[in-house]
Amino acid sequence: MLHTATLAALCVFICLGGNWLWGQTMIERPLVVGMVAGMMFGDIRTGILIGASLEAIFMGAVDIGGAISSEPVTATVLATTFAITLGVDTKAALALAVPIGVFAAFISMFLKNVVMNIFAPLVDKVASDDNPKGLPRLHFGMWFANYFTFSLATFFAVLAGARPVQHLVNQIPANLMAGLAATGGLLPAVGFAILMRMLWSKELSPYYFLGFVLAAYLKLPSVAVAALGIIIVVLQWIRDKQIMNIENKQKAAPATSAPHLETTDAMDEEEEDFFS
Repeated sequence: MLHTATLAALCVFICLGGNWLWGQTMIERPLVVGMVAGMMFGDIRTGILIGASLEAIFMGAVDIGGAISSEPVTATVLATTFAITLGVDTKAALALAVPIGVFAAFISMFLKNVVMNIFAPLVDKVASDDNPKGLPRLHFGMWFANYFTFSLATFFAVLAGARPVQHLVNQIPANLMAGLAATGGLLPAVGFAILMRMLWSKELSPYYFLGFVLAAYLKLPSVAVAALGIIIVVLQWIRDKQIMNIENKQKAAPATSAPHLETTDAMDEEEEDFFS
């Protein structure tokens, strides 16, 4: 189990710490994290399935300022670890991932908003001393300390929590496990609902109902619906571009035709003066 805990901590450090090393590279998304964890534990298929399901759950979660609604990396790694190494049902692992992500968010906020503030005076001192070498060293040192500490939390969670979780899974009745599986199946719908609440508008509502009809009644797979959505977006973009070109031509037409009208008026006046 020590080996499993080390791999889980390494996965968190790579995906969460690496995401903010050279800017936000988006490798902290559950879809990527699940694949990386699956590769480490030797079951890429399960990792991708869990990552894709958690991506649907957490895609609507938005972090504003220092407030973090949930931490998806730890949730994905622990859910994948429990599913692969402990044999927990995939949907039950998804149900366990949500409270894990919320608890991990509190740890992340504590590290970033409390612990890292201890280094703020040191950063100000290095900047005031005009030390171009000390500032990058301090920056990367704080980066390593923050995400290494966060990875240690995952390490001890797997190391100390594996046996209790295994015991808990063995004691869960079949009916309750079926309920957890059903709840895990509903969680992606909750994630889509949160995302749709932010994006909903009267102009976009027809596209939503179109996708619902295609998936629910015509039984089209999600890939086919996504392909049709891309085609609609391209057609809409072409139409909007044509309308913008027409509007630009109409705006430019009076400016180009004005000198021609002035020239015509001047010629008419000269002709009238000549014949008079």
